[in-house]
Amino acid sequence: MATVGMSEIKKNIRLVIGEVPCKVIEFQHVKPGKGAAFVRMKAKSFLNGRVFEKTVHAGDKFEVPEISFKTMQYLYDDGEMYQFMDKDTYEQLGLTYEQCDDASKWFKDGIDVDMVFYKGNAITVSAPEVMELLITDTPPNFKGDTSSGSKKPATLETGAVVQVPYHVLEGDTIRVNTVDCEYLEKVK
Repeated sequence: MATVGMSEIKKNIRLVIGEVPCKVIEFQHVKPGKGAAFVRMKAKSFLNGRVFEKTVHAGDKFEVPEISFKTMQYLYDDGEMYQFMDKDTYEQLGLTYEQCDDASKWFKDGIDVDMVFYKGNAITVSAPEVMELLITDTPPNFKGDTSSGSKKPATLETGAVVQVPYHVLEGDTIRVNTVDCEYLEKVK
């Protein structure tokens, strides 16, 4: 299995930290006036979505997890788990609410998601990077609400809330970046 040292740590690199597969979401190389350099990083666990901080010193090595991805279809929430289906074998698979974490606010019946597997077990899922969703609730526009850069909250059909420009109204369909939870454009 491949290993990664302190100098190779970058954003989005995958590591096994204490038997848990993680993804680095932030890092900072620190070179103090006295002592050896080190890296301060924030990592997100693939198993439960928790973010934690870790300090890495020279000589520390981490294994690169053997992670595989498979496109599956979101079916429904059964009250205890989210259910997904393998589109090739029609086999159904459930993941807990904790495993789906942030991705669950984008779940819509029938969408394709990327299921993440580690050591043959499904551990988490990620929603499509860009989605087109209907706005179900947003405050009305008022005269004078035209200043550039101003935004208002909008609730989407999946329950997610994003900030949208004032010209976007309830009933409009918009394109959203699910990674950054940002409005991209209005769909015509």
